[in-house]
Amino acid sequence: MDAKMFCMSIVLIQPADHQAVAKKKTAAPTPPPVAPDPDDTRFGERLKAIRKRRGLTQVELAQRLDIHPSLVSQYECGYLRLHGALLIRLAQVLQTTPDEILGAHATAAAEEFPVIDRRFLRRLKHVDKLSRHQKRLLLGTIDAFLSKVS
Repeated sequence: MDAKMFCMSIVLIQPADHQAVAKKKTAAPTPPPVAPDPDDTRFGERLKAIRKRRGLTQVELAQRLDIHPSLVSQYECGYLRLHGALLIRLAQVLQTTPDEILGAHATAAAEEFPVIDRRFLRRLKHVDKLSRHQKRLLLGTIDAFLSKVS
């Protein structure tokens, strides 16, 4: 068989619509949109509420956990699932139990204290550094103010 006959046989063997066949092979199916599982969403809501009760931003929590801040957001939105080691570190940083984070049961603190304004909590941290005398003066001022407003 000479070269000319060989080339003609290749042309005859190729399917007529070989470009459409090639496109079908290369076109990847689009994955369905990723939506968080309802349980993961509830976990994220609990995590967010606990974080806010502690007066922490997502960035502050991420710094304490030594993880990227976007991960905290993804955990709170329910897009990522928490692994055991991080659950324990989260409980330590947030001063709570893994059970409260997972929703096994709510602690008394969760039921007793609503989410508090972070600005207020930051100021309270400064109050802790005051002397006993300064704290007494400040509490007297706060009590006097509240009695007039109430």
